[in-house]
Amino acid sequence: MKIQFFGAAQTVTGSMHLLHINGKKILLDCGLYQGKRKEAYEINKNLPFDPSIIDVMLLSHAHIDHSGNIPNLVKNGFNGHIYTTSATVDLCQIMLRDSAYLQERDVKFVNKKRQRQNKVLFEPLYSEEDVEKAMQNFIGIPYDKAIEVAPGVKVIFRDAGHILGSAGIVLEIRENGKFTRLGFSGDIGRPDMPVIRDPNILQDLDALIMESTYGNRLHPVTPEVEEEVAKIINGTVQRGGKIIIPAFAVGRTQLLVYVLHKLFNQNRIPQFPIFVDSPLAVNTTEVFRMHPECFDRETYRVFIDNYEDPFGFSRLTYIRDVEKSKQLNSFNGPCMIISASGMAEGGRIVHHLANNIENPNNLILFAGYAAQETLARKIMDGAEEVNILGNSYKVKSKIIKMDYFSAHADQKGLLDYLKLSKPDKLKSIFIVHGEEEQAIPLKKNIIEKGYKSVNFPKKGDKFEI
Repeated sequence: MKIQFFGAAQTVTGSMHLLHINGKKILLDCGLYQGKRKEAYEINKNLPFDPSIIDVMLLSHAHIDHSGNIPNLVKNGFNGHIYTTSATVDLCQIMLRDSAYLQERDVKFVNKKRQRQNKVLFEPLYSEEDVEKAMQNFIGIPYDKAIEVAPGVKVIFRDAGHILGSAGIVLEIRENGKFTRLGFSGDIGRPDMPVIRDPNILQDLDALIMESTYGNRLHPVTPEVEEEVAKIINGTVQRGGKIIIPAFAVGRTQLLVYVLHKLFNQNRIPQFPIFVDSPLAVNTTEVFRMHPECFDRETYRVFIDNYEDPFGFSRLTYIRDVEKSKQLNSFNGPCMIISASGMAEGGRIVHHLANNIENPNNLILFAGYAAQETLARKIMDGAEEVNILGNSYKVKSKIIKMDYFSAHADQKGLLDYLKLSKPDKLKSIFIVHGEEEQAIPLKKNIIEKGYKSVNFPKKGDKFEI
């Protein structure tokens, strides 16, 4: 058995790992790389292998950096099954369509300028028709059920507690008379977070591919965060400003809405308008409502026992229509706008940032991780001036970053993820989905716990198990 790392290798985006087992090729995730526009486009367009040679694909969850290049994979020759959870299938139905729509729209916008400059025009990576074709390859399976996906390879999806439908994947492999349990963590969630269940830790593994997004950080505790959110909101409202939150439409938006609902009910924040301006977030919230089986006990009790919608309340408005989105630009008075994408590389949030970033009364609140070279990361890192849609803007609004809302486990959570696989059995660990300043300290901590072979592979590296 061999593992080759093609994406999320010494970076956080574009998750993509290829397994060679019993003469078959199994792809783990096929995500979009996010970063500098031109570089990202070239990386995503030119897949590092011939898609037609892939026999099977396993998808950990629906986030675009894990699923977003699937239509391009199918478009270029992949014709195998894509196994994932049922909730992930439903989320991909809307997320991949949205990805295609945004690509087509953004390319059209950019090409107007390029055409005037007599430059070569861009093409989107894939179309909505490509998404429709790709969705025919998806097969949804329940958590905790073993299914054979290739000769000698059984797969079990365990709840990763990251977003709705997210999974850690166990591969039970029989090859040349040997039995191996290989784990792929996907993105690991955090215990005791609202809405979805805690992570179901993979156990008794021989090898593990594990994410490391926050491998050198610790998250704050919930009560402190709720008080901080209330304080931030009250301060911004008092000075008449707007709160702009770039948030991933899947998971992050629903968590924010749930917390805001709680603060409103407890009269800890004022009655002011909150807008979720993202057709994708609106559609995603509907998918959440379809899958209460993924909820934790508290949210399930609210949703089922009390007949109350945990993702809706009186001051909250969901916006689909583009004209109503544009009207927010001239909205007078304090309000909150939650809009995708979380890394501010596309979607309506880009326009909201352009319209609000130069007002010192406003606040831009980053509620999670952003990869290097993305617009969100540049603002987080203190850029005094940023380029948005081809124009330059001075960063005058207040900037706050809160890791609490991240759906990724911190260093403690990542180390805890190893506790059910002892060092004498778990002989190979591969750290992915993390930048060097996060992954290297995590690697050191894992070695200190007695695990011998801990690797931080770069793109293209191949290992034999």
